[in-house]
Parts: sequence; structure tokens; C-alpha cells
Amino acid sequence: MNERSSASCFFLHVFERGKMIHKFEKNGLKIVLDVESGSVFTVDDLMYELLGEEGVVDEKQIEDLLEKHQEYTREMVDESLEEIQALTDEDLLYTENDASKTNPFDTRGRDVKALCLHVSHDCNLRCEYCFAGQGDFHGQRLLMTPETGKKAIDFVVKQSGNRRNIEIDFFGGEPLMNLDAVKEIYAYAKSIEEESGKEFHFTLTTNGVLLNDQNRAWLDEHMDNMVLSLDGREEVNDRMRKTVNGKGSYRVIKDDILKMAKMRDGKKDYYVRGTFTGNNLDFSEDVKFLANEGFRSISVEPVVAQDGCGYEIKEEDLDFVKDQYDKLAIDYLKRGSDENHPDFNFFHFNLNLDGGPCVYKRLSGCGAGADYLAVTPEGELYPCHQFVGNPDFLLGNLDEGIVNPEVRESFKEANLVNKVDCSSCWVKYFCGGGCHANAWNFNHDLQKPYHTACEMERCRVENGIMIYIKESEEA
Repeated sequence: MNERSSASCFFLHVFERGKMIHKFEKNGLKIVLDVESGSVFTVDDLMYELLGEEGVVDEKQIEDLLEKHQEYTREMVDESLEEIQALTDEDLLYTENDASKTNPFDTRGRDVKALCLHVSHDCNLRCEYCFAGQGDFHGQRLLMTPETGKKAIDFVVKQSGNRRNIEIDFFGGEPLMNLDAVKEIYAYAKSIEEESGKEFHFTLTTNGVLLNDQNRAWLDEHMDNMVLSLDGREEVNDRMRKTVNGKGSYRVIKDDILKMAKMRDGKKDYYVRGTFTGNNLDFSEDVKFLANEGFRSISVEPVVAQDGCGYEIKEEDLDFVKDQYDKLAIDYLKRGSDENHPDFNFFHFNLNLDGGPCVYKRLSGCGAGADYLAVTPEGELYPCHQFVGNPDFLLGNLDEGIVNPEVRESFKEANLVNKVDCSSCWVKYFCGGGCHANAWNFNHDLQKPYHTACEMERCRVENGIMIYIKESEEA
């Protein structure tokens, strides 16, 4: 058998498998991701040309390649093909994940492992883009009683099955408006850990208005994670995040939030969390600003807003936004080796490429409506905080439990096994199918992801992979 017929057999073998890779160029690297295995490679120009998204290029394309690039020889092509074949045989390229053939939700996803406790449906800021109706979730301004919070803890203990680790998020509105209840709920949960066989982990999100030396000390000691809301540059923050009297909040909150962050640097988890809108598409400048101000863990998220509101991110903005992520990634790498510019951790560039989450997590995403639920001050249950107040998504309450199981089932079914639009997307295992609330708000369909968010996610993950490779090379 001559070399060409051998190569043709190789093509047939790969095309029969018909699996997916994603290849892209970023920061001078030619990168290949095998979608199912999660394997990542940097390759040379020739191998990059030979690899197609679903299989190696065919013989005609190779002939065209050799004619176009005189620097390549047939021998070089065959050597690359042999290397590709070896990687394929080792299930590192064009691999198949058996999990894609089964639905783990038939037997899993029924135990609750996390609660978002809305301890306050009230807020001391009036942020223009707030999905929660500026704190009241389009209802009454209420505070959760300690009794309701304790009832929620008992609920998750009973509903968590054999799970040991339980996540509790204190959320609002502004949780520090109800800090006494937070403390009492926390103390109750810790008091029953041994008898319940559970271990509770706590997060609190705050806008920083009420932070002071006393409550900072308590929060630092007892919260496993903190989310601190600040959008970035003063003029950017103050355009959207205003106090109740309509003035900007930056100078009210910035110093206190920074003190909270510095208490936790290198010791406990936190993120300063901002939102960028159509008004500040140059959000990379806000990320760099926050880093220069001394924040070491940063998350700046795109706003989710309907067309016509005046600050939405539009389809025509996507190229600019993606360019911002590219610029931020380059700056991110430079800071790691530049003493004059402090480095930082950017949430969307953090990828676990050394194994990653379990199959269930990869397919289910955030778990909203399945193993993650939100609890209102009145004790009502919703799939997540972004559905609170929408009667169509009311699951039940702490007294009666889940009384609308069909709602919960619809969220369990909104996974990668069932989402048609996600089946051919290379980024699916990183995002888990995207945000359910975005899918519903923009498409009125939990199964159909929000296109604009998908485009941004693909760009973020490409940059995250590139950063991972660069940092691995330098390690």
C-alpha cells in the first residue's frame, strides 16, 4: 500500500467517527480543543491546516494545500497525519464521550445542595439595571425572619439526600439590611452540622453601603465567600448604581468594599463583582481600574437587558466586546510578570482544564431548579433568584415543599442532553448550556440559549484556554 492510500484509510477512519474539535488562533498560538475529552494542544501551521472541525481534511484538500504551500512536502504531511492518528487512537482527538448518549438526570438532580436565601427584599441602592426591581423583586419590601431562615436550613437538610456539603447564599436586595437574621440563621446551621451530617458553606453578596469595621470582622470570619458589588470607574459605577436620593454610590462604598477585599486577600474567597452595559462597552478599562485600585479577584459581567432600555448590549456591539476580552487577556498575562502592574484573578478566564467538573455538572450547568433553589422572605421556593416574583415559576414553599413539580422538571430537562442548539457548540461543556433566565427572558424557552451571551462565552473561553497554555509554559 502506498503512502497516499494509507492516508486515505486514515481519513475514512476519522470521518466515520465524526467527532468535534475546535481550533482557533489567539495571541500567536494555534490552539486545538478536543470538545469531548477536553484535551488542549498547541499545533504547528501544517497540523492546524490538516485538522478540520469534525475530521481531517480530505485528499483533495491536501493536494490543494501542497500546491498552495510549497514549503510543505508530502513526507511532512504524512508525519503530521501519523501524529494525529496517534492522538486519535489515544482518545485525545475526535473522541466520543459516552455521557452524551445517556441522561444522568434520570437518577440525579433531585437532591438540593444549595439555597439562595433572600434575606432582604429591600435595598439601600436604586441601581438602574437591577433585575430585582431595585430590591423588592416587584413585590413588597420585606425582610426574612430568622424563623423562616431556620426553616429553610431544615428544608435543605431533608432535601439534600446523602450530600454532605451544602451551599447557602445570603442574597437580596441588600442582605446587610437584615444582618441580625443572617447571624441567627448562620448560627443555627452550624449548630446542627454534626447531628445532620452536613457541612454548610456560606456566601454573602453586598453592595457595601452598610459595611463597617464591626460587621466586616464578622463577615470575614464566618463567610466562606463574599461578593462585593462595584462596577469599576467612578463615572461608570455612578451612572447605574445610585443611592436612594439619586446620587452616585461610588464614594459611599468603594473604600469600605476595598477594606473588605484586603482582609480576605490570599486567605478567603471573594469577588468584586461589576456589570458592564452598552454605556461602557470598554469594560476592560474598568477591570484594569479595579485591579489597579487593589482588588485581586474580579468579575465584571455583561448586563442582561431588553432591547430599547437604553443600556442593552446589542448584536452590533459583539465585535467590540470580544475585542475587549482579547485586550484584557493580553493585559492579564502581562500583569503576571510586571511588578509595576499588580496581577489579579478574573472570573471568566478561570478554566479547569485538568479534569474539570463531573459529567452531571458539565451537562446541567448551574443546576437552577434542580439542586439549586431560591427562597423568598415569605418562604416561597423558586428555581433561582432571577425567577423570584414570577408566578409561572413558583415551585412551592417551605411548609408544603415542591407543589409544582412540573416546573422543576422543565428545568431538569433544560440540559445539554436535550438542548438542540448546544449539541453542535464546542463551548457547551464550559457553560453547561447557559443561563436559564437569559433563555427564558429573551426566547421564552428554557431550551433555547441566549445568542448574545453564547457569543461572549465563546470568546471568554478561547482567551481562558490561551491564558492557561501561556501560564503552563511559564510554570
